[in-house]
Amino acid sequence: MEKNSKEQFITTFQSSYTFKGNSILLGSAIMSDDLETGVQIKIPLKTLNRHGLIAGATGTGKTKTLQVIAEELSLAGVSSLVMDVKGDLSGIAAEGTTNSVIEKRSGLIGMDWTGTAFSVEMMSISGEPGVKLKATVSEFGPILLAKILDLNENQTGILSMIFKYCDDKGLPLLDMNDLKTVIRYIQENGKEEFRRDYGFFQTSSVGTIMRSISSLEQQGAERFFGEPSFDIFDLMRTDDQGRGMVNVLRITDIQSNTAIFSTFMLCLLAEIFQKMPELGDVDKPELVIFFDEAHLIFKNATKTLLDQFETTIKLIRSKGVGIFLVTQSPDDVPASILGQLGLKVQHSLRAFTAKDRKAIKSAAENYPISDFYKADELITAMGTGEAIVTALDEKGRPTQLVHTLIRPPLSRMDILTEKELDTLIKDSRMVSKYNREIDRESAHEILRQKMEEAYQDMAAEKPEVKGTGTRSRTTKEVSVFEKIMKSPVTNTIAREVTRGILGVLGLKSLSRTTRSIRSTTRRK
Repeated sequence: MEKNSKEQFITTFQSSYTFKGNSILLGSAIMSDDLETGVQIKIPLKTLNRHGLIAGATGTGKTKTLQVIAEELSLAGVSSLVMDVKGDLSGIAAEGTTNSVIEKRSGLIGMDWTGTAFSVEMMSISGEPGVKLKATVSEFGPILLAKILDLNENQTGILSMIFKYCDDKGLPLLDMNDLKTVIRYIQENGKEEFRRDYGFFQTSSVGTIMRSISSLEQQGAERFFGEPSFDIFDLMRTDDQGRGMVNVLRITDIQSNTAIFSTFMLCLLAEIFQKMPELGDVDKPELVIFFDEAHLIFKNATKTLLDQFETTIKLIRSKGVGIFLVTQSPDDVPASILGQLGLKVQHSLRAFTAKDRKAIKSAAENYPISDFYKADELITAMGTGEAIVTALDEKGRPTQLVHTLIRPPLSRMDILTEKELDTLIKDSRMVSKYNREIDRESAHEILRQKMEEAYQDMAAEKPEVKGTGTRSRTTKEVSVFEKIMKSPVTNTIAREVTRGILGVLGLKSLSRTTRSIRSTTRRK
């Protein structure tokens, strides 16, 4: 840090972090080793739809910072959706308990700390307990579904044609059974029609798609395909006190299935973007989404999906939706997306290797130059619960880079017990709304009926004779058979075959024998 007086420090940061409109409290400024500056670091509420980044090494306090921001949003009447990858965010639903560390930190920050429980809705897209989030196959669309299925470009094209076929024929694709039945129908009954109207497809490619679907079902993906489809506006509810709902999506049991998780979240983002109205410049967001372990979204992502995510994150802020990416290093986030993140909270990084030092240097370059701090040195020197912060002011300008002591959460900094979790889920009105099975008529039922009718027609043309193993001829078959037997060609073939057989047996044909007898009689 450059040599500056404490008065200059206080004046600079009070000016940079004091706003006219509503704001949320993040912590207080640290000057060198002086924790008690009295300068509170606040973030304008209206800029939280400009997105954000929370980064730092394991154990530096990223999750607690996420918890603090979610609490502040709830207190301001803003709902949030939080990805709970590690299973340590359920404690937001219970009030925290004080201790000496919390009391000391609260005093340094100048805040009144009171243990507070927040309204929480536990959700799941897998086997975890909570509100089941489902989406139909049609809502996913062919591009996102192809990513889950790990299809190549040619197979993705075939899947797109299948979706178009279903749209044109009025065949709802709700679950995986619908998609499988459509594919079987095209292969067995509608192949010629499909090729004529939609194009040629290789049977081997269709087989690959079917095998990929079966593999996906073995991973439990069928649990989030179907109805009732989740209404995204249920994420934006407030409780009786006007506090925003904290929706915790538990995905602890599908961490290894990154394709399922990332693609589902991209589908959810796309639906939010499509259904939310344009709001323009709002005083506070309608919804803020936190992607914990954000690198899972970008891992092995295709250029198409990255472009889709980048476009969404650019435009979705006008719908009043903010997106926060939580990850270990800013390098986990593509540069084109990183540039869209207005609020940056950088916890400490560790430099164990040359690659780590390079990552730290790169991370420091993401922050504005400061007269008070050297970011590249500070990143490795911060303690747990401390972070480098820069945000956007109410006019969209970057604030001063500041070393911040993050305020302690008001809710429990631990998980709920099994009993507490069960009670929370049992009392949820959303569970009764979404945790039920709906099986209305869709592509599976419609096409299965068509296939059964086709088989019945075939059986009607070729009926079985009861009591015998032989098949009786239909009228159509008899008519054709008679025409064939009466034709001159058939008579000639039959006559020659008969002659050949009689010759082999040492006999002559009847006509030759008759002619010989008649000749002998005339000579006599």
